[in-house]
Amino acid sequence: MSQRAQRLIEAVKKPMPEGTYAVGAGLLVSGITTYGFQILSFRALDKAAYAALSGLWVVVFVVAPGFFLPLEQEVGRALADRRARGVGGGPLVKRAALAGTLLAITLIIASLVASGPIIRSLFHGRDALLTCFVIALASYGVQHLTRGTLSGNGRFGPYGMILGAEGVIRLLPCIALYVAGVDQPVYYGLALAVPPVLASLVALRGQHGLLTPGPDAPWSELSSRLGFLLAGSVLAQALSYAAFLGVTLLATTHQRASAGDFIAGLFLARIPILLFQAVQAALLPKLAGLAGSGRREDFRSGLKKLVLIVAAIGVIGVVAGYTAGPWAGHLLFGTKFNLGGKDLALLTAGSGAFILALTLAQALIALLGHARATGAWVIGIVGFVAVTALGNDLFFRVELGYLIGSVLSAIAMAALLLDQMRRIAPDSLAELVEQIEHEPLEI
Repeated sequence: MSQRAQRLIEAVKKPMPEGTYAVGAGLLVSGITTYGFQILSFRALDKAAYAALSGLWVVVFVVAPGFFLPLEQEVGRALADRRARGVGGGPLVKRAALAGTLLAITLIIASLVASGPIIRSLFHGRDALLTCFVIALASYGVQHLTRGTLSGNGRFGPYGMILGAEGVIRLLPCIALYVAGVDQPVYYGLALAVPPVLASLVALRGQHGLLTPGPDAPWSELSSRLGFLLAGSVLAQALSYAAFLGVTLLATTHQRASAGDFIAGLFLARIPILLFQAVQAALLPKLAGLAGSGRREDFRSGLKKLVLIVAAIGVIGVVAGYTAGPWAGHLLFGTKFNLGGKDLALLTAGSGAFILALTLAQALIALLGHARATGAWVIGIVGFVAVTALGNDLFFRVELGYLIGSVLSAIAMAALLLDQMRRIAPDSLAELVEQIEHEPLEI
């Protein structure tokens, strides 16, 4: 019996690629510390100040991953390809660093040009938060390039360390600020903006051979589809935070305080995304073995299983949000939290539908359906805007718009993915899992 159990354990572990557990641990630490940061800042700040800080959080996590994550993915892909062919990747990383620098400078200039509307609509008149945003753009640019370099070189242990270290380095000063009774959002904003580059330095400590000499890298080596990747990534991040953006932009002056409750509830509703990260790290490597061996029907069955698990997480989240959501909100965010079960259930349903859309989008991109994935995100954004434009109840129309927009994107992704899978050879399915087995979801 003992030998049989050991064989079962070995069989489970065998398909896991190197670094799966390290990346999964990093994601877990990142998720927990993210909620720690949100809870402490909500408790430390008044609701209007928390809403302004959350405006910084959302614009950072829409713009930074939206623009820099595709660069990270392409650097990782191109470096892995060079490594497989025994070609040094140093020139490629330098080319990507130049691209990342130009991109960061462009984003910083654009944010300064649009500083008036950004400060007024998202930061609620707090000018200092714009400085935090500019620092965050540069900091995340460095981190995403570092992550791409590490993943492309197969250094998934340090990659996972970046994810976890950023969360810890962000949370520690937040704890100190909370204990000291600091109630100015700019200091919490700095605790958000600076850690990405510090986490990169922590992860790079002791790493050697990342920039091995090799042939020059033309721009085309990064990708001819980088434009679609950028557009799709920005649209995906925008839909992910669409509910927050809708409430922030549509709230009147006297509604801004109550928007703080909505934002805290939105982070509660995103817990299914954290749960899905664990499922992603555990299940996708299993699919890799099926795809790599050409077992197409088994692969389809595994993909259906993944979709069912995502749906189950969403349903459980909706029920939990409706029944226990307000209690959990009071427990985590304190007595000043005030959001009902219906609101939390709708937000959780939207998060579940978004996870499904994102899963299918990653698959579609892996099968070279970049333009199609971008089109599906556009459908979701249009659906959100159309639904949100109707009615007078601020929270309900934003929640319903988030849900409908995410569902529309998921349906479009599913239809396009099925069509794309019919067009390709069975062996090409291996690219699907290779694309997403180590890609974290930004929360």
